[in-house]
Amino acid sequence: MAREQTLSQNDDAEEQRSWLYQHSLMIATALTGIFLVSGWSLGMLDLISDRTQLGFYILTYLFGGTYATYQAIKELLQKHVDIDLLMVTAAIGAATIGGWAEGGVLLFLFSLGNALEHYALGRTHRAVRALMELSPDEATVLRDGEEVLVPVEQLAIGDIVITRPGERVPVDGSVRSGSSAIDESAITGESIGVEKAVGDQVFAGTVNGNGYLRIRVERPSQESTLSKIIRIVEEARSQQSRAQRFTDRFEGPYAIGVIVASALLVAIPVLALGRDFNEMFYRAMTLLVVASPCALIISTPASILSALANAARMNVLFKGAVHLENAGIVDVVAFDKTGTLTEGKPQVTNVIAEPGVSEHELLRYAAAVERMSEHPLADAIVGYADKSGVPAVPDGQTVDLEAVTGRGIRATVEQTPIRIGNEAMLEYDGIALPDSVQRQADNLRADGKTVMYVATDRVLGMVAVADVIRPDAPAVVQALKRLGIKRTMILTGDNELAAQAIARQVGIDEWRAELLPEQKLDVIRELEEAGHTVAMVGDGVNDAPALATATVGVAMGAAGTDVALETADVVLMADDLKRLPYAIELSRRARRTIRQNIAFALTVIVVLVIFTLAGQVPLPVGVIGHEGSTIIVVLNGLRLLRVSGYETLATESQRAPAPQQPVGVGGE
Repeated sequence: MAREQTLSQNDDAEEQRSWLYQHSLMIATALTGIFLVSGWSLGMLDLISDRTQLGFYILTYLFGGTYATYQAIKELLQKHVDIDLLMVTAAIGAATIGGWAEGGVLLFLFSLGNALEHYALGRTHRAVRALMELSPDEATVLRDGEEVLVPVEQLAIGDIVITRPGERVPVDGSVRSGSSAIDESAITGESIGVEKAVGDQVFAGTVNGNGYLRIRVERPSQESTLSKIIRIVEEARSQQSRAQRFTDRFEGPYAIGVIVASALLVAIPVLALGRDFNEMFYRAMTLLVVASPCALIISTPASILSALANAARMNVLFKGAVHLENAGIVDVVAFDKTGTLTEGKPQVTNVIAEPGVSEHELLRYAAAVERMSEHPLADAIVGYADKSGVPAVPDGQTVDLEAVTGRGIRATVEQTPIRIGNEAMLEYDGIALPDSVQRQADNLRADGKTVMYVATDRVLGMVAVADVIRPDAPAVVQALKRLGIKRTMILTGDNELAAQAIARQVGIDEWRAELLPEQKLDVIRELEEAGHTVAMVGDGVNDAPALATATVGVAMGAAGTDVALETADVVLMADDLKRLPYAIELSRRARRTIRQNIAFALTVIVVLVIFTLAGQVPLPVGVIGHEGSTIIVVLNGLRLLRVSGYETLATESQRAPAPQQPVGVGGE
C-alpha cells in the first residue's frame, strides 16, 4: 500500500487514540477532583464517617493515579526511572502516614497537568492532520474513454485524471486540456488563484477554481509535493532539539537522585538525630514532589512543537528542531541574486537609437532576430516589441541565424544583415563603436544593466535589459537588520556592476560577484571559519551545494522542486521573500521561550527544594507549586502558535525605499 496512505492511516489512528486519551484523562481528572473535594468537605462538616471519607480518598487515588502508575511501571520494565514514579511514590507515601488529602491533591493536579499537556501538544499536531485532509482519497480517471473513480494510490504515471470546478487536485501533474485559476494556498500560501493552462504544473491538494481540467499524472501519490511536505513536518516533529536531548538524558539520573535524597532525608535525621519519623517522612514526600523536573522536561518540546506547527501553517518548513534552533542564531545572511532578490524575469529598460534610426525600427530588427533565438533575454526583447506595437517581420524574412558563442547572434532580416551582441561581437565583425554610444553603454552598466548593441554595418543603437528587484526586497533586508543580522551579502555569478547595483538599491552590505557554484561554498566556509552562523538563501536548484554547506540553507519558492525539499534546512514553499524574516523571528522567539521556560522551571524547583528542606512547605503547597509551574511553561510555549507571519516586516515596510530601477541580468 502507498506510503502516504499508511502515514495517513497511522496519523488517523493516532488522532483517534489521542482524542480518546485526552478525554479519558480529562474525565478521570474531573472524577478525581469530585471525589477529593467531596471526601474532604463532607468530612470537615462531619456529614460522613471516617470510613466513608477513606472510600472517597481511595476513589480519588484510583482515578487520579492509574495513568501515572501505568506509566511508571512501563518505564521501570524498561529499566528507566521517570517523573511518574516520583509522583506515585509521594502519593502512596503520604497515604501511609495518613495524608490522604495531600496525596489526593498531588494526584489531582498531576493528572490535570498531564491532561492539559497532552491537549496542548495535540494542538501542535493539527497542522499536519490538516495537510493530510487536503489530498483527496479518490480521483476520477479516464479508462478506455470512461470516467472511473479510483483510489489515488492506484493512479499510475501517465493516467489522465479529471478535476471539475471546486474539486481538489488529487495528484501532481501537468494540464493536458482546459484552463482554470488554481488556489495553491495549501502548498505555497498564496491566496490569489494562479492561472493554469495546457502544459502548466499542478499540485495535489490544491483547489480547482472554475475550469474543467484534464491532468496527466506525473508522480505517484506517495511522491507528491504534499506528501513530501507531510513527511518533512512529521520528521521535524520527531526530531529532538539539543536542549530536549539533554533534558531527556538528564531525567533518569535526576529522578534516581531525588529518590535517594528523599530516602536520606528520612534516614539520617531519624536514625542519627532522633527526629520524628512521620515528620521527616512527610517532608521527604514533599521533596519528591517539588524536586520533580516535570516543568523542565516539558519546557522544550512545548515550545518547539508550537513553533513548528506555526511555521507549517505559514508554509515554512523547518526540517528538524535543530534547524529551528540554528535559524535563531544566524548573524550572516547570504542571498543568491537572480530569482531570490530579483524576480528572475528580465525586462527591457532602455531602447536607445542612433541618429537617423527610429526606436521602432531598432526594435523591429532586434525582435525579428530574437524570435528565432533561445537566449534567456530573447523573450524580454520580443515581449517588449509586441507590447510597444512594433509589427513583426513576416515569416520567412529572417534567415541565416547564427549564434556566436560569447559574443551574440547574427541573422539576415529582409535581406539586411543584423547583429545583436556585445563589444566583442562588434570588434569581431570589424564594426566601429562610437565614443558617444560607448559612454551611454557604460552609464547603463553602472546601473547594473545588460547592454546589447544592434548593428548592420554600423551601430544602429542599443537595448538595455535588466532583472527587476522584488518589491519587498528592501523591506526584507531592513527587517533582517532590525532582527540584529550583522552582515548581509550577495553571492552571485553575475558581473560586478550588477551585483553592486542591486546591493545598493536593496540595502545589502556586501557582494561577491562572478562566482562559480563551488566558489560560493568557499565564501560560506570562510564565514563559518571566522565564527559566523550563516544562512544561505536561494532557489534550491543551482544553489543546492551552497544550501547544504551553510549552517542554515533556505530555499524559497520550492513547491515542486525536489532538490530544494531534499537539500535545504528551511523551505519557504511560497515564492515570498517576506517569509525569511518571519522564519528567523519565529526561531528567535522559540529560543527565547525555551530559555524562559528552563529558567522559570529551575527557579521554582530550587526555591521549593530549599524551603522544603527547611520544613516550610507543606505537601499541598509543594504540589500546587510543582504542577502550577508545569502548566505555566506549557502555556508559555503555546504562545508561539500565535506569532504572526509578518510582524517584523510590518514596521519596516513603511521605511524601506522602493527600488528605483531594475538591475542587470546575467549569472546567478
